[in-house]
Amino acid sequence: MVAVASMLRSAVGILLCMTILTGGIYPLVVTALSQVVFHHEANGSLILKDDKVVGSKLLGQQFTKAHYFWGRPSATTPPYNAAASAGSNLSPANSKLRASINERIIHLKKAHPDNDQPIPIDLLTASASGLDPHISVIAAQWQAARVAKHRRMKTEDVLMLIYKHSDDSLLGVVGQPRINVLRLNMALDALQNTTAAK
Repeated sequence: MVAVASMLRSAVGILLCMTILTGGIYPLVVTALSQVVFHHEANGSLILKDDKVVGSKLLGQQFTKAHYFWGRPSATTPPYNAAASAGSNLSPANSKLRASINERIIHLKKAHPDNDQPIPIDLLTASASGLDPHISVIAAQWQAARVAKHRRMKTEDVLMLIYKHSDDSLLGVVGQPRINVLRLNMALDALQNTTAAK
């Protein structure tokens, strides 16, 4: 009986110590460290405009107006719903995936009647999370003429903005150059507002 009581005291003591260590001290240290070293990232990588949060550089947003660049399709309902993050999990042979891609092709061709270039794959398929905030440089270039036309800008000026706001691949070797769609659209608005003010 004494041995059982001793074992129970030891077990309860270890439980309390580990609870304090892993449930209290460790989270506090990690939180404090992240706030000091990675303050922006630890707080959601938020994007501000006029001191108001307009989004996060980590989460896509749905743009449907013709004068904006459009992002990747979202696999969530409603689109870009972070609480429902998920990919479609459909194989390339799945008829539902083929049907949704065909619908997107029709929509994109209707919005870009003069563009006979192949549609970039990232404008037709959702990312693994369904929340991807980036598109490839090629996908942005593919949309440039439409955006320029609806903003009454030169296509060359829109293309320069794409190059200016593209991010390199990770360490120069992983992945491909990409563009954050929200930041690119904000840069377009800022450029037009500056031009209009002159």
